[in-house]
Amino acid sequence: MTENTQYDTDRFDDRDDELSTGDLALADRAALRRVAGLSTELQDVTEVEYRQLRLERVVLVGVWTEGTAQDSEASLAELALLAETAGSEVLEGLVQRRDRPDPATYIGSGKVTELRDVVIATGADTVICDGELSPGQLRQLEEKLKVKVVDRTALILDIFAQHASSKEGKAQVELAQLQYLLPRLRGWGESLSRQAGGRAGGGNGGVGLRGPGETKLETDRRRIRARIAKLRRQIEAMGVIRETKRHHRVVNSVPNVAIAGYTNAGKSSLLNALTGAGVLVEDALFATLDPTTRRTTTPDGLPFTLTDTVGFVRHLPHQLVEAFRSTLEEVADADLLLHIVDGSDAMPERQVKAVREVITDISSRRDDPMPAELLVVNKIDSVGELGLARLRHLFPGAVFVSAHTGEGIAELRERVAGLIPRPDVVIEALVPYSRGELVARVHREGEVLKERHTGEGTELSARVRPDLAGALERFAVDGSRI
Repeated sequence: MTENTQYDTDRFDDRDDELSTGDLALADRAALRRVAGLSTELQDVTEVEYRQLRLERVVLVGVWTEGTAQDSEASLAELALLAETAGSEVLEGLVQRRDRPDPATYIGSGKVTELRDVVIATGADTVICDGELSPGQLRQLEEKLKVKVVDRTALILDIFAQHASSKEGKAQVELAQLQYLLPRLRGWGESLSRQAGGRAGGGNGGVGLRGPGETKLETDRRRIRARIAKLRRQIEAMGVIRETKRHHRVVNSVPNVAIAGYTNAGKSSLLNALTGAGVLVEDALFATLDPTTRRTTTPDGLPFTLTDTVGFVRHLPHQLVEAFRSTLEEVADADLLLHIVDGSDAMPERQVKAVREVITDISSRRDDPMPAELLVVNKIDSVGELGLARLRHLFPGAVFVSAHTGEGIAELRERVAGLIPRPDVVIEALVPYSRGELVARVHREGEVLKERHTGEGTELSARVRPDLAGALERFAVDGSRI
């Protein structure tokens, strides 16, 4: 194996090339596109783990083990969207009905032969399986098909790697990739062997072949484990910074609303509609990996923060859930969860189920209760009257909006205002003009009910948190505190 095809576990880009606006990020993402016919892939497909995933002309294959035929086709259609997001051209999709995936080749041995014929007929150079393959399944399929084989987990990891822009996002993606890669490393013959240690070489080794006894495979595993440990330390340090910011919001008693949902459900568009944040919006899966927090207010002036989070998908790789733990905890720590659903999806109830499974998993690991949830059905401008009636029947307590046209946004603001925690102390105070910072805090952290400027100072009637009420106590009108 040449050095330029070997996985470099010491590689890590510390540059934070996060762009300031969504438009610039979108333009940068669209700057380069694949040119067909210029592939320089290696002939030895067993070197796939040591190369960056470069998906080109692909054939999809899935195993239908449960549910209806419609469910199976929907899963394969989602896999096709994932493949296209990664930069592939989907040529064909195949599904086999089985009680369970074949332990040796994922699909039956006879179907492997049929799949090989399809690969040859279409000229595909990659097969993508709609499931996570074991190392043995991956090896056997590549040996029989003679093309690169990628599973659903590796495909999603590749998309995350393409879209990660911040230092924390890149570290999380690399950690997930290395965790996926480690059990799938394998050696290929004597070309990867080093000196045989001690008597390991038997009587045939002789002088000059006895040494430390570490194979190339063992060296790679050791280096990857060291890299994983380093990435864990870096992500933990970044998590401290995130926790400090979160603690600052808690101390200042600013309610936090997290936006979560299925990938490409319109979470970033909704954040822009509510706050004018101007974050990247793209009609693609996993366009947002780095959480964005913006401050806004309710219609009656109460401040709160909105946090856009990474999207979820069915069968989200556990490596990603583990690596993005600090990011996903923004959801578990929220006072209110806006669960965004794509109303134009054929089966939105499946999206809701997949998202709730991940959120429940995160909350259970922290022993924290689930935050209050408000279901928001987005993209209603893309469904007709009949489709909207069906959605209202499926989700009777939801808010129906269109981030694109602005329909329903005002109602959403009102619902959020009624669900977020509010200050619970009503106080009337006469604050001297010399203590203007207290008046500013009331406007920033509380809910002003009445305000009047007099010759002695600012008369305030406001609903505030207990800590701010304590700071205003000395200026309170007698008996005003409730």
